[in-house]
Amino acid sequence: MKLVYTEEAVADLKRLREFIAVHNPSAAARIAAELVGKIELLPDFPKMGSPVEMAPEPESVRDIVFGKYIVRYSLHTSTIIILRVWHTLEGER
Repeated sequence: MKLVYTEEAVADLKRLREFIAVHNPSAAARIAAELVGKIELLPDFPKMGSPVEMAPEPESVRDIVFGKYIVRYSLHTSTIIILRVWHTLEGER
């Protein structure tokens, strides 16, 4: 399965890393790498996230929680699209 990031998801990852870097520069790179590493597991386990019940097609839009971060993605036949990434304290995107 192919893994694709939307522009919004890439911007989310950059924003989160920059925010962490202000408070703890050494943790910023580590947390970003861990988060991307977890996302890269999705092609092997595409349904490990929970369906987003409010989505038009709940089975194809899913959320997965990695620590304090939520990754929303859409699941297609041969592609997983990373839609957004946010910290749990930010509220839903």
